[in-house]
Amino acid sequence: MGERKLVNLAVVGATGMVGRTILEVLKDRDFPINNLYLFSSKKSAGQKVEFMGKEYTVEELNEESFNRDIDIALFSAGGTISEKFAPIASKKGVTVIDNSSFWRMNDDIPLIVPEVNGEDAFKNDGIIANPNCSTIQSVVPLRPLHDKYKIKRIIYNTYQAVSGSGVKGVADLENGTCENYPYSIAKNCLPHIDSFLDNGYTKEEMKMIEETQKILNDDSIRVTATTVRVPIKNSHAVSVNLEFEKPFEIEDIFELLKNADGVVVQDDTKNLIYPLEETANGKDEVFVGRIRRDFSLENGINFWCVADNIRKGAATNTVQIAELIASRL
Repeated sequence: MGERKLVNLAVVGATGMVGRTILEVLKDRDFPINNLYLFSSKKSAGQKVEFMGKEYTVEELNEESFNRDIDIALFSAGGTISEKFAPIASKKGVTVIDNSSFWRMNDDIPLIVPEVNGEDAFKNDGIIANPNCSTIQSVVPLRPLHDKYKIKRIIYNTYQAVSGSGVKGVADLENGTCENYPYSIAKNCLPHIDSFLDNGYTKEEMKMIEETQKILNDDSIRVTATTVRVPIKNSHAVSVNLEFEKPFEIEDIFELLKNADGVVVQDDTKNLIYPLEETANGKDEVFVGRIRRDFSLENGINFWCVADNIRKGAATNTVQIAELIASRL
């Protein structure tokens, strides 16, 4: 592989749930860091963070923060921060990889899942967008299937953990409170993630629809989604129904998914083996099972996929994009 260039790296939102996990993933994947800079809001500035045996002081993010030699900045501090500070950083020659939804559907900004469209990451003008967590785990197994059989239609039904709402969502589940959700998440599944739009869908559902088409680079795919918050602490599950243009043998679907980058097939119904949130928790792969033909249409299948939404759905995908960029520095 040759000697890796050491990267001057910044993490914006370093004290949040995803920011902390980004640091864990950087460590787990032995990312080649030279200098590390940690930024946060004024409220969290001054905190001490230990990373790879060294203590770092978190700095308050401001317009001067990128007036230093930084190669890559990983943003995980919300859309308002990304809108303001990502352009400032990119103008200073920093490659920004942004976790918020702000840049995702901008035609000039690549939306990247490395296993799916990694090469598109290099077509950036300084900002790269990280997709929605549920979209990421769904498109990883879709890529090889779309390449071989051409997907005509997708129906998503998600079962999303409270960690997707951050620490407030986790607190509501653990304490039985309703601070973050309109109803008790400890007692209900809520068919409502993000705000409702005039078309009857939620923002989360529209994210999955639009981002899937963008990542697979195919607006002809018809996509619909229902996203549901469930009383699980971490890891999202998605039930996926696909209609293909081309006929298939179910054995070939299994083979494609078993060989797909980033996918682990767990499908042995005789022994009750299928993906669980508990299995995916703390892992970086997408786990796929319950793969079966949909007999209600000519060329259809169903499958179930589960992934850690804070790792593969956010932090790990961000770091994987950074690895791609670092490989060409």
